[in-house]
Amino acid sequence: MLPTTFLLSAPVFAAGVISAPAELTRRTSRTSAPSGCLTVGSGGTYSTIGDALDALGSSTSSACIYVASGTYTEQLTINYAGALTLYGQTADTGTYKDNTVTITHTISSADAGSLDKSATVNVVSDGFTMYNINVANGYGQGAQAVALVGNADRLGFYGCQFTGYQDTLYAKSGTQYYSNCMIEGAVDYIFGDASAWFGECDIVSNGGGAITANSREESSDTSWYAIDNCNIKPASGMDLDSEVYLGRPWRVLARVIYQNSELGSLINAKGWTTMADGATPLYYEYNNSGDGSDTAEREYETSISAGVTKTTVLGSDYKDWIDSSW
Repeated sequence: MLPTTFLLSAPVFAAGVISAPAELTRRTSRTSAPSGCLTVGSGGTYSTIGDALDALGSSTSSACIYVASGTYTEQLTINYAGALTLYGQTADTGTYKDNTVTITHTISSADAGSLDKSATVNVVSDGFTMYNINVANGYGQGAQAVALVGNADRLGFYGCQFTGYQDTLYAKSGTQYYSNCMIEGAVDYIFGDASAWFGECDIVSNGGGAITANSREESSDTSWYAIDNCNIKPASGMDLDSEVYLGRPWRVLARVIYQNSELGSLINAKGWTTMADGATPLYYEYNNSGDGSDTAEREYETSISAGVTKTTVLGSDYKDWIDSSW
């Protein structure tokens, strides 16, 4: 039997209860619910995040859910029709390092029936944002097992952690923005065909393999993976010198850039490796530093004279939907 997935099928929540999320100041504590949010966990109205999602029903109003400290063993599909924000309790909203909320589940893609069905959190709601929440798939080595699927447009993740081993973060479609997050895995652990910007993130390998497996396959596809001002490093206590590649092409026209980032000694001198037959990927590096940043022996890399911008990756309207305070 597959694990329960929480869907938004409950009756419409009472009129006047849901209100837009409050504006929050970065790098302060968040130890109580912002105004208008449903509450989950200790002292809250709901004991599970799934129950709070169900309570939103078919409303299209902007809404928010505040989650108190704790580990929530749930598998969630977020399919709310309005703009929804999930906030996790934290002592410092500006970093993932003080997060106290974890959503976790353990199932492989093979057991679940697909990559999406293995995800601990599957986001199919446009305009969804999440702050200071950890998402984990605890399956470990041996199979694809997704922590998060982002399968919608204008998604924002701030101060979050995503942990797994193979296929941790499925940045599948649409535009997506990750700021001050931590993404951990070993094999193809950032993958898919979204146009995604990863800014000021820690990208952490817990085994040998390729970090990215982008699936762009049409020349008309405008998507990128842009990894900007990030720290690429091994998990604590692990010696992975030269065992990690920056990426390999899941589909033939994969497109990825690492720019302004610190590349540790875990990065193999060849930089990039192969996967899809006949692939002609667009792999770029610009203005990086660190022991793994020397490009003299790189393979499959294309030269570039400048870094890419958020406008290129996210569109000219990106300021309308990302949280620029991050």
